Amino acid sequence: MIEAAIFDMDGLLVNSEPFWQDAQLAVFSELGINITRQDTIDTTGIRIDQIVKHYFDTQGWQGPTCDEVCGMILDKVIELVAIHKPIMPGVIHALTLCKEANLRIALASSSPLRLIETTLKALELETWFEHCHSAEHLKYGKPHPEVYLNAADSLGISPENCIAFEDSFAGLLAAKSAQMRTVVVPEHLVADQERWVISDVKLNSLNELTAEMLTK
Repeated sequence: MIEAAIFDMDGLLVNSEPFWQDAQLAVFSELGINITRQDTIDTTGIRIDQIVKHYFDTQGWQGPTCDEVCGMILDKVIELVAIHKPIMPGVIHALTLCKEANLRIALASSSPLRLIETTLKALELETWFEHCHSAEHLKYGKPHPEVYLNAADSLGISPENCIAFEDSFAGLLAAKSAQMRTVVVPEHLVADQERWVISDVKLNSLNELTAEMLTK
């Protein structure tokens, strides 16, 4: 029986993935790192410190530390989210259905808590979530399931009784590894890929969510 809904944030609630891509391209370019937009797309859902460390280990740069580079990227994303407030289609519809089904609602994101708080405030979504969890300081980010397991634990609900909402494959793997029922809303450019078949439900938009999908 499904008792809780746990949502990802970037790319699912807020259309921030283009901002992450733009911020990475700008900052890494300043550091002399060779990176393409496709590279940023391929790492969707991965924690930013892991991405930064990868490029430092493989290409390296002089000057700022990895932590400082993460901060530079995060600052750009926060600025853009606060200005544009790009809420994704169907967010309020999905949250309302979950609330009407008497589901507890939490958030489990790879993003730093500072971005989570800024984003939820900008989109006026803070009151929907009982708990917000960031993988920022966990030993492993998505696709490791820890952030989802922590979210379920904070609600006092078994992971098997949770439904997780994701947009990225790394996030989907994390939720499946946590043994949660899953709903995926992949970005339209990659929506036709066969790998999404591991999700219980695949949607083009959260507007397509129905009450029946929360329990079947």
